[in-house]
Amino acid sequence: MKKILEKMGFEGALSLLVLIAYGILAVYDSNRLENALSTLAGLTARIVPILLLVFGVMFLTNLFFESNALVRFLGKESGYRGWMLAIAGGIVSSGPIYMWYPLLSDLKERGMKDSLIAAFLYNRAVKIPLLPMMVYYFGWNFALVLSIYMVLFSVADGILVQSLMRKGTEG
Repeated sequence: MKKILEKMGFEGALSLLVLIAYGILAVYDSNRLENALSTLAGLTARIVPILLLVFGVMFLTNLFFESNALVRFLGKESGYRGWMLAIAGGIVSSGPIYMWYPLLSDLKERGMKDSLIAAFLYNRAVKIPLLPMMVYYFGWNFALVLSIYMVLFSVADGILVQSLMRKGTEG
């Protein structure tokens, strides 16, 4: 049994365990199994479009951008343009945040600065589709000031992250 589990690996053992759990559930409570599978299908339907978008962006990034161009836009010498790109990308990005991690990891491997990754992630809190609701409940002044502060603090957060990452590699 131990050798079989070693050959299967963690992912295979976990998949087998889930299948066994579903099998037991099917025998003892088929209504609950139906409910679980329905929930799984709904979750999958919500996640797959975001995954396709992220992998599509990764594919296009690999296809059209050379590493040198990415480093120029998002690397150490990117300057103001890199900050604007990270901020705008964070604001317009949608879906669960964990779906963006593979793309950000790929960009980091190609030279994206940690500060720009932090700014991108921070700016995911500024959501254009939710601005009308914020204006309705809190007014224009609040919505505008909060959005500007979020963008400004994303830059401060990025600078802080870059500084901490530099210190972490020195020690």
